[in-house]
Amino acid sequence: MRLKNKTAVITGAGSGMGKAAAVLFAKEGANVVVAEIEEKSGRETVSLIKEKGGAGLFVKTDVSVVEDVRRMIASARDVFGQLHIMYNNAAIFQPGINPKDQNTDGKVTDISEEVFDRFYQINLRSTFLCCKYSIPEIISSGGGSIINVASTCAVMGFTGVDAYTASKGGVLSLTRSMAVEYAPHNVRINCIIPGFIATPMVAIQMNDPVSAKKFLDKSPTGKFGKPEDIAHLALYLASDESSFAIGGVFTLDGGMTIV
Repeated sequence: MRLKNKTAVITGAGSGMGKAAAVLFAKEGANVVVAEIEEKSGRETVSLIKEKGGAGLFVKTDVSVVEDVRRMIASARDVFGQLHIMYNNAAIFQPGINPKDQNTDGKVTDISEEVFDRFYQINLRSTFLCCKYSIPEIISSGGGSIINVASTCAVMGFTGVDAYTASKGGVLSLTRSMAVEYAPHNVRINCIIPGFIATPMVAIQMNDPVSAKKFLDKSPTGKFGKPEDIAHLALYLASDESSFAIGGVFTLDGGMTIV
């Protein structure tokens, strides 16, 4: 019960890393707000939490929309009374498998302005919005933790993912500046850098031999991580055990960034 009497908001909690964290946080005693744009998957996560005896609330949320983010935070406060943990997990990842396809990521010279803006809105602007509106609530609750999710792309060079890389690099830098700003208010802000994790978001790449090899060749383990691997790190950062972790960059990538 490492999160007993705490309330957490987790974005993108309908699948993958967000879902794994939502279930684990609830198991450890937290009230969990499942913020998810896909209603079916979001409600399924809440059902799973309740089946295991936890407390969960689904809030349909588009993290790029200010009104949705404000409603998400207000719901956490109104239903559970306080907010202690904001886990900014929601993101999009669409590598440009076909550089001529303007609906995917790719090289700067090939990406449409609309696609670049979409990566910015979902991956970086959403982190800004969720922090902007959650921090006052966390402070009024006596302090707590914000967990942001960057990527190995934020610290390494990969081809064909320039928009994604830019957005996640922004998340990493924003984490550091906010950590300094709000540490005196007892708000710990840290960042997770996951490696290649087996989630529905990267299913296309996992199932494509060429794309999969591209990523696995960079990992000493030669395998994908599991959503639960990230969830346990997030649990540490959410709990009081990480009370001295301020502006930390926690890499969990199977060794990808050290080769």
